[in-house]
Amino acid sequence: MMTMARNVFSAGAAIAASVILAGCMSSGGGGGGAAKPVQTGVEGTWIDAQGTGLSTIAGGVFTTVATDTGQKLAEGSYMLTTQTSVQITGTSLIRQSPISFNCLLVSSSQLNCTSSGGQQFVLTRRA
Repeated sequence: MMTMARNVFSAGAAIAASVILAGCMSSGGGGGGAAKPVQTGVEGTWIDAQGTGLSTIAGGVFTTVATDTGQKLAEGSYMLTTQTSVQITGTSLIRQSPISFNCLLVSSSQLNCTSSGGQQFVLTRRA
């Protein structure tokens, strides 16, 4: 009888450990979980080549803030012209003047942009 009780207890402990371990592995918290999916399209957060401006493109709204102070530098809206092209218009809050540029998504992590004045610049997706 004692051996049978020990076997039942061992089996119960093994099942409990499996349930606890499965719960830990499937929960969303903690490190070591699944990697974030690769973002596609133009929506997301982008940083300029100098690392001074952080731009967010989401929900039809475009904003840029200074990376050092968090001060808003520009705001506006955007319109997708194709799956990989976006037209952004808005206002430079520093210069109090209109801005307009077109960007082409050349990879999942790079936007090549040209301002209405012909200046070219690159934005890199921020993870």
